[in-house]
Parts: sequence; C-alpha cells; structure tokens
Amino acid sequence: MNKPKYNPEMQLSEHFRLKEFIDSPKADSLGIDNRPDWEAVINLRNLCREVLEPLRQHEDHPIHVNSGYRCMELNEAVHGVGDSQHLRGEAADLHLPDVATGRRWYKFIVENLDFDQLLFEYRRTGVRWLHVSCRRDRTRNRHMAIPNFPAR
Repeated sequence: MNKPKYNPEMQLSEHFRLKEFIDSPKADSLGIDNRPDWEAVINLRNLCREVLEPLRQHEDHPIHVNSGYRCMELNEAVHGVGDSQHLRGEAADLHLPDVATGRRWYKFIVENLDFDQLLFEYRRTGVRWLHVSCRRDRTRNRHMAIPNFPAR
C-alpha cells in the first residue's frame, strides 16, 4: 500500500502536531514505517479537537503523547490488542507525571468531553498513562470510563 506524502509537522490542532502521534522509538528500532493513511490522520485531528486540545487548554501546559497512531506491524510489536483504536488513529496514550495529574485529567474528561474510552493504566514499575479514544461519529462514542487508579 502506498503511504500518503504529508508533513509530519502538520498541525492537527493548536497545540498538537501529527509527529507527536506517529513517532515511535520501537518503530524506529524495528524499521517500521508508521505513517498513517489519510483516514487515520482525520481521526487523529478529531481526537485532538474533541479531547486533547480542550484538556490542554484546561490544564494550560503541554500534554505528552506516549503512543498515538500505530500501524498493524507496530501494534503487533508492542503487543497491542488486535482491534485497537490506535490502528485507526482514534486513540492516544497520554504520559502522566503522577497519579494526582491522572485523576485530575480523568475527572475533567469524564465531566466535560465527548469520548469513547478513557482508561487510567499503569505498570508496577510506576509508569502511568491515560488511554483516551474518540470516534468521529459521536453517536458511537460509548463514554466507557475505567478509573483503574493505583492504591497509592
């Protein structure tokens, strides 16, 4: 399949660029071409406009994307689920500097924004992230929120 030519510096919203959603050290190390098709770019723009940009403006400081779009090969390499919304550009995993920030972002999204999934996730090693997804067809957004906060 031919990948479209576009500028990774493309602005998806005021504070988010395409590059943030397609850069992947894992893809780089494995030589995987992680450029999305245009449908996924449109979905990423929607995710930014509906969820990430309002969160960024509310917080008034940068939000870092750990994982955004994933091509099938990269999704398999990181052991992502087979029907992951990352494959369609509908999801992003946001870096959380601490649990308090995660709780605050989670609460803001649940109470104010239209989303499909919102999952607070973490590893025992202390790495934390917020998985958030949003579909362009707003009628299909399930508002499924799982506050899997760690005990401490």
